[in-house]
Amino acid sequence: MKTLPELFENNEEWRHQIEKEHPGFFEQLVGQQKPRFLWIGCADSRVPANEIVGLMPGELFVHRNVANLVNHTDLNLLSVLQFAVEVLEVRHVMVVGHYGCGGVRAAMEDQPHGLIDNWLRQVRELYLRNRKDLKQLPDEEARVDRMCELNVARQVINVANTTVVQEAWRRDQPLSIHGWIYSIANGRLQDLDLGVNNNPELRTLEADSYGD
Repeated sequence: MKTLPELFENNEEWRHQIEKEHPGFFEQLVGQQKPRFLWIGCADSRVPANEIVGLMPGELFVHRNVANLVNHTDLNLLSVLQFAVEVLEVRHVMVVGHYGCGGVRAAMEDQPHGLIDNWLRQVRELYLRNRKDLKQLPDEEARVDRMCELNVARQVINVANTTVVQEAWRRDQPLSIHGWIYSIANGRLQDLDLGVNNNPELRTLEADSYGD
């Protein structure tokens, strides 16, 4: 297990290596950040956003929480989204789930988990709505993984329905919402083909999702 002093030592090695490979990198980074992507992902420590897609600091704006949820009462997320869309003018918002998500798994269990149950309420409701179909899958792991995919679809719809995105589309600002999923087991990132660029595409996705 790493100690706190080792973390600072790692930082020294990292910053020297970055400066060696990209002279003047930090000086440029101080000037301005211009990411074109917003990543809304899970807080799981095994899902490092920048590393997964091979982007440097400053190239990816990131928000993370348990089970990569988009709640319309979450002022933290909404503030991040508004800044990303209106100030940074990102072109792409990616909702990124991961297979085997502990938050999704907890929402599927018929037992209390304390405070986190309040946060996971919408995932629980999604599970209950799809429980009949999920029972047709061969085992519990398959059911959890399918729920992780369904949760990504739900959160893509939630992002697209925020006032921030709706207002961006109303003023014809180029903005695409995507649904991706990551496998911790092999490191592969997969596009779930849930992309929406406008309200007609959103309505189609909503119709498909509510049909699950």
